[in-house]
Amino acid sequence: MSTEKHGGDIVADVLTRHGIRQIFTLCGGHISPILTGAKARGIDIVDVRHEASAVFAADAVARMTGVPGVAAVTAGPGVTNTLTAVKNAQLAQTPLLIFGGATATLLKGRGALQDIDQLSMVKSAVKWATAVSTVPALGPTVQKALEIAQSGVPGPVFVEVPVDLLYPESVVKGWYISESGVENAKGLGAKALELYLKGHLYKQFHLPHVDLDLPEVRLPRRNDVHGQIDQVVERLRRAEKPALVIGNQTMVSCHDPRSLADAVDKLGMPVWLGGAARGLLGRDSDIQFRHKRGRALKEADVVIVCGFPFDFRLKYGRSIGSKATVVHANLAEDELRKNRRPEIAVHTHPADFLRGLAEAFGTGRGRWDSWIAACREREQKRDDEIAAQATTEGELVDPIYLFQRIEEKMADDSVIVADGGDFVATGAYVLKPRRPLSWLDPGVYGTLGVGGGFAVGAACVRREAEVWLIWGDGSSAYSLAEFDTCVRHGLAPIAVVGTDASWQQIARDQVELLGDDVGTTLLRTPYHTVAEGYGGVGLLLTDASKVDETIDEAKRLSKEGKPVLVNVHLAASDFRKGSISI
Repeated sequence: MSTEKHGGDIVADVLTRHGIRQIFTLCGGHISPILTGAKARGIDIVDVRHEASAVFAADAVARMTGVPGVAAVTAGPGVTNTLTAVKNAQLAQTPLLIFGGATATLLKGRGALQDIDQLSMVKSAVKWATAVSTVPALGPTVQKALEIAQSGVPGPVFVEVPVDLLYPESVVKGWYISESGVENAKGLGAKALELYLKGHLYKQFHLPHVDLDLPEVRLPRRNDVHGQIDQVVERLRRAEKPALVIGNQTMVSCHDPRSLADAVDKLGMPVWLGGAARGLLGRDSDIQFRHKRGRALKEADVVIVCGFPFDFRLKYGRSIGSKATVVHANLAEDELRKNRRPEIAVHTHPADFLRGLAEAFGTGRGRWDSWIAACREREQKRDDEIAAQATTEGELVDPIYLFQRIEEKMADDSVIVADGGDFVATGAYVLKPRRPLSWLDPGVYGTLGVGGGFAVGAACVRREAEVWLIWGDGSSAYSLAEFDTCVRHGLAPIAVVGTDASWQQIARDQVELLGDDVGTTLLRTPYHTVAEGYGGVGLLLTDASKVDETIDEAKRLSKEGKPVLVNVHLAASDFRKGSISI
């Protein structure tokens, strides 16, 4: 066993300096030195059962800590298996660093195992993709990759690292000599090949690094943010019905959610939170609303949108009244004016904008009490309507009643992971995140399969917290194998699978519109037994009268360090009829 310092050590040194505490991976010979080097420096190596889960887990870590998440995967299929997760992170604007293994530099394009053009496939899903060609370039490249991932609009970056840059020089030299057959060979051809190999090795390991692979840099337009804040303050002082919408981007690279929450609370206007911003104001803020956003935005005279694009969720900007003054703060210049041109477009980090606005405006508490009361009345009416639909009658378990009981019993330190369609969306109407950075959903891409990876990442960040994984029965099958990961790494999430034997999000409208359930039917599969097979604990819940005791049992088992899956057989529900998104 070689004790020489190798390329994996160089990579790990840079990650350590940047405060990286975990690498998520699925092992492969191409990347082994990164894993061993990182482990030797105290970085946790969390090996999962699918490469997509490695990226999803890294994504969760980045969202919850503000520090870039890191995943390392082997060449070829290891890289291609990550693509959906990488694209999801790009659209969620999550800073990630993905290492992709690659064949040896000398064998590139010659038909080596798992050798494909990885960069061409990855480039459209990342901010920057590059291949390292020398060992001296490893450190500077990783350093630059981390900077790019966090700068401007955050997002994933991809670094391809050939296997012969990661192992010790003596090992690589032995490979070259053995594979080329020049050892003990005679003749001019063999001598020439030997000289070429030695020259290539010297270049790889000792040639000084010259950084020429620079990403395209788009300089932002000059933007007088302070002047724009003054304009917003002037409009707020005249406003009678202001509204604030805070989206996912507001929380990216967020290291200080408390000061952001204080700023929003100080402004004192009605606020609606989306994506990772859910939970920013805790469970019971008196200015936070979840329902009737569309109606409020139609009535509002000033609408401030922070880090939330005018996409389908805001009806492409049409959900806001035509006479309202629209303010949009966003890091992405191309998102500032897409679909709806705001009167004031602020090109900056939305969190910085909100802190600056609160400082300039002062407190809005008491200024809009009648408007807040009207929003509160509508909120309460909708909550009452939802509660009235909950039932304990009939066979199986009503989903609204189930979520009501989970909401009541969920711990104050809980993290909620949402992965599914109809069942999970129902839960979003009832469950209230307790604290900032404690709600994880896929984001605008609507990706199924995030659950296992997100839960692993969340449990690694907050090992003492309750991590609730809300799974549809369809989406659970994407990553249920990560129960094995949880068992091996001492993680204990509580997974709740809503089993209705259907891809119900699609089936409900497909059957009504097209008269056929083709492709949407499942079975009431014993997912709890599958979890047990992976070493977790499985609980079956088919009786509404057993909901409380089953939740209590799941919480108890999780506290003991055991990952739990509760397989809930759901009664039919039309709560979300007509809610298909396409």
